[in-house]
Amino acid sequence: MIERITTFLGIADGKMNEKLTPVGKPLLNKDLLGVPRKYDWEYRGAIGMLTYLTGSVRPDIAMATHQCARFSVNPMRSHEQAVMRIGRYLLSTKEKGMIYHPNSDRGIEVFVDADFAGGWDPEDALNADNVYSRTGYVICYAGCPIYWQSKLQTEIALSTAEAEYIALSQALRETIPMTNLMREMNVIFPLFLPKPKFVLKVREDNQSCIAMTNNPTFTPQTKHIAIKYHHFRKHVKTHSNPDGFIEIEYCQSDDQMADIFTKPVRDDIFFKLRLKMLNW
Repeated sequence: MIERITTFLGIADGKMNEKLTPVGKPLLNKDLLGVPRKYDWEYRGAIGMLTYLTGSVRPDIAMATHQCARFSVNPMRSHEQAVMRIGRYLLSTKEKGMIYHPNSDRGIEVFVDADFAGGWDPEDALNADNVYSRTGYVICYAGCPIYWQSKLQTEIALSTAEAEYIALSQALRETIPMTNLMREMNVIFPLFLPKPKFVLKVREDNQSCIAMTNNPTFTPQTKHIAIKYHHFRKHVKTHSNPDGFIEIEYCQSDDQMADIFTKPVRDDIFFKLRLKMLNW
């Protein structure tokens, strides 16, 4: 698939400079007054192939691919260059994929992060799309990634903590059904489920978000998100709910694998998190 993508973009011969990371700063915008595209390859076709690759074996390009996919209707030169950068990154890592080292001591873990209004652009301040926060998460079993996502949130968050809380809710909407499915599968053939009961560990790097999650009462600052995003709170293990199977734990930002799903990070951080997730 990588060879097909690089051939499609016209860079398979390696004449263009290779890239060490798939995305750079600043984040893309509509760029309506920008320079028109230079090449004639089909933009949506490239996005389709990159999306397929992202969802199968290359989560490291998830954020970069989704960012480019947002502008498929009217791509400009800046969007084309962003796609070419992903292609050049893949060209330099075309022999790579996912390397699994299962650890039977670890059950289901979720790494969640959010980038609060990361696309804000003062020059395009009237465009509401610029202030949507980005959710990123990866669900792991036995230390191996099995599902990941990078996407914009569907409403505007009012703070970093709220953006993180929304991301946490979105991740758990995928994880809780998966947890229930694995319980049912365990009846038929044994799975490793932490004893004495199934514990879902969620790694979060925002202390305010953790405080909101563990607080069983609503406050004036959180009641506006109570209806849609408090669906998982009854499952969170707290002093008042010791039977909960979800544990929210603090995770240092440098160890937060979901960080590369939300924004362009420094090269050294990208390499470190890629190693944690893909083992190369």
